[in-house]
Amino acid sequence: MSQRPLSTLSLAPSTLSVLTRAGYETIQDLASCSVESLAKDLKVPLQTSQTILNSARSRGKARLSTSTSELPPPPLTQSAASMISSSSSSAKYFSTLCPALDKLLGAGGLRRGYILEIAGPPGTKKEALAVNVVGSVVKDGGEVVFVDMQNMVMPAILCRDLQDSGMEPGAYKTLIRHANIQDLTDLMIFLNNLPSYLDTNPRTTLLVLNSLQFPFQSQSPPLTQSQKNGILERIKSILARSCAGRNLSVVITTQLSTKMVNPEDGSTSNFDKSGSRGIMLPSLGSAHLPSGRTYRVLISPTSRTSGYLRLLASPTGVQGNAPVPEEPYELVDGVMS
Repeated sequence: MSQRPLSTLSLAPSTLSVLTRAGYETIQDLASCSVESLAKDLKVPLQTSQTILNSARSRGKARLSTSTSELPPPPLTQSAASMISSSSSSAKYFSTLCPALDKLLGAGGLRRGYILEIAGPPGTKKEALAVNVVGSVVKDGGEVVFVDMQNMVMPAILCRDLQDSGMEPGAYKTLIRHANIQDLTDLMIFLNNLPSYLDTNPRTTLLVLNSLQFPFQSQSPPLTQSQKNGILERIKSILARSCAGRNLSVVITTQLSTKMVNPEDGSTSNFDKSGSRGIMLPSLGSAHLPSGRTYRVLISPTSRTSGYLRLLASPTGVQGNAPVPEEPYELVDGVMS
């Protein structure tokens, strides 16, 4: 399938809107989808997802049959500017500097224009992995917006960690913007203004939302479930449009919370029901994440210095009944590898 935008397909505006909110932007984004997985992701009938895929595949075949005659011959020479631009655009992945995590993500790191959620209990190096991605982006010349919501990574700590990695102080001081936001209202004001900020700062390559669960937990009075769902849906829409339309990469860190389930069928339970057991899951669930653009990784420690990284979901879909992909990790001198 091609990289042509989905707007070129003969689909109803309401269907295109649903696709955009879920993070699908080009025909290529649908390449790995099945009728069932797309219907589940978009929350639409199977007939609708079948129509979408049929339209995408027919458009892709038509594009392929005419591409040879449409493409101009390659130039014999290139200007220095075009060579630099080509080189810059080829840097599509940003390493987490953790071999186990890079392997899970594929192709050596976080793909540009995509989202990485890192969830885990306290002390599991979530923030360190986020800072590693910041370093990879800055070394490539990209600008970063780092939003800390629980005072876990203050500007001095961020500068120290980047300096320890051998980066020149001038680089990270001019390319990184740090914000401390702990109030949910302030967070939503920031996110609502994000598209206009990206328009005026087009070199912004990465957004880090550190401890995203905190503004929700500290909200007083507590949100109703419908209020929370509405806010999460708004966040999802903003992230989907920013990633797909402006090629923004996003790293989100979040804590875990306990969910009670029935071990027989996995349905939601509570502490009062006999036989229920608790499992640890990312605090905010996945309602705020456009599934067509998101990698969800869980850090599962087995000791103080080792454990597993588990890929809960990826843009190609959830694993279903297949084993969850995982990679072992170790902490060597405090560094995850």
